[in-house]
Amino acid sequence: MQSGIKLGRLFGIRIILDWSWLVILFLVTWNLAGSYFPSMHPDWSPGLRWGTGLAASLLFFVSILAHELAHSLAAKASGLEVHQIRLFLFGGVSNIEREPATPKADFWISFVGPLTSFLLGAAFLGAGLLGLERPGSDFNPILVLAQMDPFQTLLFWLGPVNLLLAVFNLIPGFPLDGGRVLRSVIWAVTRNFSLATQWAARFGQVVAWLFILAGFAMVFGFNVPLLGRGAVGGIWLAFIGWFLNNAASQSYQQSVITDMLEGVPVSRLMKTDSQFVDARLTIDAVVDQFMLGSDERTFPVIAGDRLAGFLSRADVRNLNREQWPSVTAADIMTPLEQVEVVYPDEDASEALRKLSQSKASQLPVMEQGRLIGVLSQQDIIRWLQLQTERQ
Repeated sequence: MQSGIKLGRLFGIRIILDWSWLVILFLVTWNLAGSYFPSMHPDWSPGLRWGTGLAASLLFFVSILAHELAHSLAAKASGLEVHQIRLFLFGGVSNIEREPATPKADFWISFVGPLTSFLLGAAFLGAGLLGLERPGSDFNPILVLAQMDPFQTLLFWLGPVNLLLAVFNLIPGFPLDGGRVLRSVIWAVTRNFSLATQWAARFGQVVAWLFILAGFAMVFGFNVPLLGRGAVGGIWLAFIGWFLNNAASQSYQQSVITDMLEGVPVSRLMKTDSQFVDARLTIDAVVDQFMLGSDERTFPVIAGDRLAGFLSRADVRNLNREQWPSVTAADIMTPLEQVEVVYPDEDASEALRKLSQSKASQLPVMEQGRLIGVLSQQDIIRWLQLQTERQ
C-alpha cells in the first residue's frame, strides 16, 4: 500500500497517487481528445484536442482530490487523525485512523465529500455560463456548444462530471459515501455501530450485484435505463460492481471481527513466553540462535534488563550477509520509542487496529513501563478461530 507517487502534503496529510490512476489519466484524455472534442469542435487541431483533454484529466484529478480533502478535513475537525489520501483507479480514499465516535460525525464526514463535488460541479457550470451570450428565440444548444472556446468547453465538461461524481457517491451502497451516510442513520436509530456497519455493508453488496447484473445486461445488448447498452460500458460497470462487492464484503467481515473482539482484553490473547534477543548479539548469532527453527517474524531486543526495541526478519534481510558478524541487534533494530505499544487491559479490537496500521507483525504489551507479553496478528487470528469453532 506504500507504493505510488508521493505528491507532498496538504494540511499535514500525505497525498499519494497510486500507479493505477495513470490508467484513468490515459482513458479520460484519450476519450476526450479522440471522440468528445472532435464531435463538438471538428475544427480543433490535434494538439489543441489533446492538450485540452490532458488539462481536463488533470482538473478531474484536482476535483477528486478536493472531494477526499473534504472528507479528511471533516475527520480532523472531529478529532480524528488522517495520515494520507490515496488516489487510485476508482477514485480516492482517505486513510482516517479510526471510525467516528458518533453517528453525527460519521454523517458529516461522509456527506461532505459529495457535497463538495456538487458545489464544484455547480461552480464550473456557473463559470461556463458567464461567458455565454443570453439565448434568443432561435437558440440552438448544439451551435452554442460548437462556438465555445477551450476554456468554456473544459468548464462544461467538468461541471456535469462533478455532479455525476456527487450523485454516484451518494448511492446507498457501503463503502460509498452514500452507504456510510446510511450507516450513520442506522447507527443513530439502533445505537449499535457494529450492527449498523453490517447492515450497510450487506446493502452495499446488494447494490454491487445490481451493478454487476446491469453491466452484463448492457454487454448482451439490453438497454438499461439511464445507462444504455454496449460492451465497453457494461464491462466497466460490472467491474465497478465487483470492486464494490469485495469492499463491502471486507467491511462486513471486519465489522464482525471487531464485534467479536470488543470487550476482550489484550491479556487474554497475548503470549508471555517470547524469546528475548540481547542487544549485543551479532546478527549471525541472532539468526543461528533465534530465527532458524522459529516461525516468529519479530523478536524483542533487551539491553540489560530494559526493553530496547524490536528486531524483525525484514531488518536482517536488508543487511548484506557479509555484515552479519560485525553488526549487532542494537544496530539495526527498531527502537522502542518508534514502536506502537498496547496494554493488557486494552480492547483487542483497538490492538488489532494498531497492528493493522503498524509495519510490525507484533506489538509489545507494556504495564508500568515493563514488557509483560507480545501480541501478534496470529494470536488474534488463532483466538478468533477458536471462538468460531465453539459456536
